[in-house]
Amino acid sequence: MRDSYFLFLLCFFGGLLPCSVGAQSTSVTVSGQVKDAAAQTGLPYVNVVVVTGPDSAFVTGTVTNDAGRFTLAPLPPASYVLQVSLLGYQTRQVPLYVGSASDFLTVATIELQEQVATLQEVTVTGRQEAISEQLEKKTYTVAQNLSQRGGSVLQAMQNLPGVTVQDGQVLLRGSNQVMVLIDGKQTALTGFNSQTGLDNLPASAIETIEIINNPSARYDANGNAGIINIISKKEQQKGWNGTATLTTGLGALWVRRGNLPTIRPQYQATPKINPSLALNYRTDKVNAFVQGDYLYTQTLNKNEFVTRTYDDGTVIQQQTKRNRNTGFLTTKAGVDWQWRQHHTLTVSGLVSSEKILDRGDEPFFNGDLSERYRLWQFLEDELKTTVMATAANVYRFPEAGHTLSVGLNYTYHRENEKYFFDNILPDYTGHDAFKLLSDEHVADVTLDYVRPLTYGRLETGAKFRRRVIPTDMQFFPGLHSPLDSAAGGWATYKETIPALYGTYVFETPTLEAELGLRMEYVGLRYEVNPDHPTYRSNGYHYIQPFPTVRLAYKFDENNRLSLFYNRRVDRPNEVDIRIFPKYDDAEIIKVGNPALRPQFTNTLEAGYKTNWDGGSLYAALYHRMAQGTITRIASTVGDSRLIYAIFQNAGRSYNTGTEVVLAQDVTPWYSFTLNGNVYRNQINAFTVQNLYPAPNVFSAPLQRLWSGNVKWNHTLRLPNAWGAQVTAVYLAPDLIPQGKIGARFSVDVGVKKSLQQGKGEVFLNATDLFNTLVIRRDIQGAGFSYRSTDYYETQVIRLGYSYKF
Repeated sequence: MRDSYFLFLLCFFGGLLPCSVGAQSTSVTVSGQVKDAAAQTGLPYVNVVVVTGPDSAFVTGTVTNDAGRFTLAPLPPASYVLQVSLLGYQTRQVPLYVGSASDFLTVATIELQEQVATLQEVTVTGRQEAISEQLEKKTYTVAQNLSQRGGSVLQAMQNLPGVTVQDGQVLLRGSNQVMVLIDGKQTALTGFNSQTGLDNLPASAIETIEIINNPSARYDANGNAGIINIISKKEQQKGWNGTATLTTGLGALWVRRGNLPTIRPQYQATPKINPSLALNYRTDKVNAFVQGDYLYTQTLNKNEFVTRTYDDGTVIQQQTKRNRNTGFLTTKAGVDWQWRQHHTLTVSGLVSSEKILDRGDEPFFNGDLSERYRLWQFLEDELKTTVMATAANVYRFPEAGHTLSVGLNYTYHRENEKYFFDNILPDYTGHDAFKLLSDEHVADVTLDYVRPLTYGRLETGAKFRRRVIPTDMQFFPGLHSPLDSAAGGWATYKETIPALYGTYVFETPTLEAELGLRMEYVGLRYEVNPDHPTYRSNGYHYIQPFPTVRLAYKFDENNRLSLFYNRRVDRPNEVDIRIFPKYDDAEIIKVGNPALRPQFTNTLEAGYKTNWDGGSLYAALYHRMAQGTITRIASTVGDSRLIYAIFQNAGRSYNTGTEVVLAQDVTPWYSFTLNGNVYRNQINAFTVQNLYPAPNVFSAPLQRLWSGNVKWNHTLRLPNAWGAQVTAVYLAPDLIPQGKIGARFSVDVGVKKSLQQGKGEVFLNATDLFNTLVIRRDIQGAGFSYRSTDYYETQVIRLGYSYKF
């Protein structure tokens, strides 16, 4: 009872505190009300005109409604004067400062005194400008990424500034602790505490991708490296609209390294096909939409060669080759309905089905390949099903941008995996199998309130999440099976997270301040099969504050300096603590750890941006400090040659670096973006104990390495509606647990041609044009080391056509 009362007090008062929102606006909607000074009633048909201060040049204007309220066309940040006039009243001039910290501003009530006068009529016009990059948030349009069009969302991210892709995961500034959202929400398609599914989610349904390095308190506190928000396409024009796209392609055009002897061939000339269709119908009060995407691919998903060397001189050569077939169908539909004045109800649903078939070969040889010890062949048959339903009602107060939103989001996600293994040794062959069934249920309830102010914005809200994942693993061992059937059984993951946040933003012509706090309670229970030979779990719980601060000084309209601080957390995902060993590699076995605990991170950053005609420069310095760093530790047990890779909390780690983004229009037909990121990763010395399959202690010395990456993106606007793009990416060697990953380099190209008066478009692109992208790793363990080189499929050529109607 005492803990519950303490939780209530912390959450209640935490919700009253201001919090930070990371959005820098390039056009702002201003609203207010004009009243009769004597009667204190709203005045209709009042002329409200915006002019510049020094020369009184007209900018925009409007008239008030029956209640005396007005809303102006979006204004770019600057200082203005409001001229408020009505026949029979004295004209008033009100100073107006429009900053960039909020999308909406509400000016104080304007009162007019009566007089007898005739005022001249005013003609109203307006103009809106926009930019695409902000200090705390950068936005990129998927359609402009020609060299990656027609692929998956993960592939579309590879060329974005500040983003790297490694082992199917997105890294921001060298960290894979990234929270991925779709339309501002976490879903099972992208993972609630992970990044699952990005490589199979079609990019054809995506409008823009937002990279948020310093998230505000409005977002969940999970993800120390930041947030990637994927924005779906939605048509804004009235009436019927739609887009149809068809993309086809081929990958793995030649063998980069031949197989070790006696295994099945690698996939070659792998086909890709991605048809998609989006329909939209919009009226004044209703907007209905439906989208469908199907992505079929064959892929050489993995082709990794590993040399393991043990301290006693034993050398084992192995190859892991995985031919993958994937069919991924996604359907999304919904409606936005203004069912009452000021009320808009949005109801949407999503259904997806992903079928994966992996056919793998894993031979194990001695050092000179003269003797094969064993051959491990497997078939993985996996079906992933996702159903998501969302309902939200937004009440819009008379002032523009003043809203109260209530939302409910429910997600169901099932993983049905079946593995069949042939364990082939010189004197016998065993047939083994296991089945994994995991059902994920997630319910989110949210409440958000936004109130524009004269010089800023106030936000507050609450969120409640309940997440339950029952999992069942069944082993079916064969002759002399290497599977640990005793480690199977069931486990249930239960997570409860209530949270409160608030936001206050204040802005003057030279200064901005965003101060925030999010209070979160997390209660996790992981119920483990009592017959499990190694693991038990009591779960964990905590109540923690997550403050965010942003201070900015504006030297002028083209130069800005911002300082950031935030505290975030990386909670272990259910897969990270899953107790069952996974045998997609027969001798380097991955196992979760139910004793894993959250990783807390503090981040400091200073960012500077300057603009000039045709270009801009953004530079940032950042420093992240993590406690309880989550990482995989590879170790052996006794005299066994098997390596067990188990998640652990490794202690303190640091990530310090600088990022620069230079954008320049060189000529009317050529522009480029150059992005550089240099950082130092450090993991302090640590000692941990792995419990599976038997207790063993692992110690590691301090690891420290400078790394970075460079991306140079060239865009050409050619005659006759042609366009082209060339992107070069270099990734320097980097630190990974117990070792390092080698340098990587690739070049992507793409061209497009507009047809049919701009309604049609044909495009052709090639990723990793010179087939140079190879992953090399060196790992040092206790009593062993290994070097791996993965020649998985990176080069793909695609041809596509898109038509808007």
